[in-house]
Amino acid sequence: MILDNFKSVISKYEVVFFDAFGVLKTYNGLIPGIENTFKYLKENGKDFYVVTNDASRSPDQLAESYVRLGINDITPDRIISSGMLAREYLELKVRNGIVAYLGTDNSAHYLETSKLKTVSIRNLNLDSVGDVSALVFLDDEGFDWNTDLTKTLNLLRKRNIPVIVANTDKTYPASKSRLSIAVGALAKMIEDTIGRQFIRFGKPDPQMFIFAYQHIKNYPDISKRDILMVGDTLHTDILGGNKFGLDTALVLTGNTQAEDAEVRIRSAGIIPTYICVSAVVD
Repeated sequence: MILDNFKSVISKYEVVFFDAFGVLKTYNGLIPGIENTFKYLKENGKDFYVVTNDASRSPDQLAESYVRLGINDITPDRIISSGMLAREYLELKVRNGIVAYLGTDNSAHYLETSKLKTVSIRNLNLDSVGDVSALVFLDDEGFDWNTDLTKTLNLLRKRNIPVIVANTDKTYPASKSRLSIAVGALAKMIEDTIGRQFIRFGKPDPQMFIFAYQHIKNYPDISKRDILMVGDTLHTDILGGNKFGLDTALVLTGNTQAEDAEVRIRSAGIIPTYICVSAVVD
């Protein structure tokens, strides 16, 4: 397996889309040296965005989390979250009523509009669900997996409402050797159990990349040929970028590790344009 130099790779592009978890940070903080990458981007006038399936917090809160880690360059306007697409869908398609959600109180930021009320699934009374007009899967925390997933199942048996999955990730790295189940996997379990098809936003879905593309500062003047998608997961970051027509760089600091990267790429048939040790500019 031939590894590419990340600095040489990004020098060819005007805009870089970064995944967040596994690319910029992990379970124990920032990827060591990642601050050098943002320094290089700034010095060379290159634009960048964090394109993430993380709908657990608002862009302001996500940006603040990077500030706490020592990165000031990732401002809210540079964060494109799948939660933003869920909010847009609700504004266009669900005019009024109550939106129930699975996730933290912070994640509910994406659902708040002047005409929609929100209620956590943990606080929902199943005997009074006539005004519930949508359900959104936002995050794997903020509710009891046993009682509240059962409550979700029974809500959807009672109400034929749109169900939005704002984070399609099925797993995320909890440590170097351990994975945790993400909310996308919980949504798939409920979806299969009741025989319904949910509305999904997030990588690898094309809407996520269209949304990110439209948020580039000099859109529509920038060509897809000038954008690089950097990610750690073949089935979301790399597949999504490939399908949208972007060049892609797989980094080996998250879901895809160096020891099994070649086998995974071959078995999945998802081919990144580049493979790099990390997204760090040396």
